[in-house]
Amino acid sequence: MKRGISFEIPNEYGGFLGEILKPFDMTSFNWYIGGEESYFVEDCTLEEPLFPGEVYGMDGVILKGILENNEYYLIFANLKAYPKKKNVQDIKTYEEFLKSDCQLVLLVVDSAYVTVYCKDKVLLENLYHNAIINGYDNVQFITDENDGRTRLSVW
Repeated sequence: MKRGISFEIPNEYGGFLGEILKPFDMTSFNWYIGGEESYFVEDCTLEEPLFPGEVYGMDGVILKGILENNEYYLIFANLKAYPKKKNVQDIKTYEEFLKSDCQLVLLVVDSAYVTVYCKDKVLLENLYHNAIINGYDNVQFITDENDGRTRLSVW
């Protein structure tokens, strides 16, 4: 069974999270933001953190604005989407993900390595094709057989 996708993005400034999530309606969800290390970029200089620490329940409209209307540099990122009016929490394992209301997990490690888990299988296919269209490297499905990740965390 397909669990998610993995791929590599360029290790450079950009708006990659907005590109990656384009097929996903960010505005319909509240988000857990892990507060990992990523920065806004202005005049080719790293500025303020993209997210000011751990956030439980960022409105998707706000998140979409941040991710699609800014340039930033990702080092580590941990985002999890929950339907509006559901409890937003930081789930730690794939098994917790399956039992939770969380619908999507997006993790970025070392500026380039992206993992996305998604419960909606049609949307997962759309995210996969979107990654290919954007020219990301090593795009592949994560399955029950090849998933070596033990924690849904970037640390």
